Amino acid sequence: MSGADRSGTGTTAGALDARVVVAHAGLDVALRLAPGEVVAVMGPSGAGKTTLVEALAGLRRLDHGHVDLDGTRLAGDGRHTPPSRRAIGMLGQDALLFPHLSAAENIAFGARANGVARADSRTIGAEWMTRIGLDGLGGRRPDELSGGQRQRVALARALAARPRVLLLDEPFTSLDVEAAAQLREVVREQLHTTAIVVSHGILDAQSLAERLVILEGGLIVQDAAVADVLSSPATSFAAAVAASAR
Repeated sequence: MSGADRSGTGTTAGALDARVVVAHAGLDVALRLAPGEVVAVMGPSGAGKTTLVEALAGLRRLDHGHVDLDGTRLAGDGRHTPPSRRAIGMLGQDALLFPHLSAAENIAFGARANGVARADSRTIGAEWMTRIGLDGLGGRRPDELSGGQRQRVALARALAARPRVLLLDEPFTSLDVEAAAQLREVVREQLHTTAIVVSHGILDAQSLAERLVILEGGLIVQDAAVADVLSSPATSFAAAVAASAR
């Protein structure tokens, strides 16, 4: 995947340049993504993967370093732009949909967060329900949907806000194999922006990303094309990941 605007929706740029230092978590990571690039991040439990994406999203403050998006400093040098103003979306294991809103209304909320008028946002909500393969289910509340369906709606809500960077923090982990495969396919078809995919499974990196970053002990120990990491793993963890891909 590459390109600044692959969907024709007007999503542009998304160049990310960050050095994330969170001292209490032992995290010190420098990371750059080109516009439209998708990078997978893997590492053992406690490596700092979630801390990294939370810091990029603005949910954690940096102790040192910076987060720059398209040349604008979002964090660092005394600045801390709140999450709602970063143009960085995030989807984790929990869909976190609004329980009182229908599926289509949840998506429309994402569009309104990007300044879309209410009437237009309803149209966008309906359109996204079709795009994620849930046409006809737009009127259902979250508790009337399966876990996989809720995650698809959450992904659509995040993308309807047209973020310049999308952070996916293990969104497939809590799903069964079939639901995870369906969501992975939707991500592959609908993701038209710069993205970081945090995962425990190499399949996510192989199917979605161009680069694979291995994070251990709060540090990047390998950063290369997915195929290169799998063919020449630099650590025992990376070797285990490579073995799981065979």
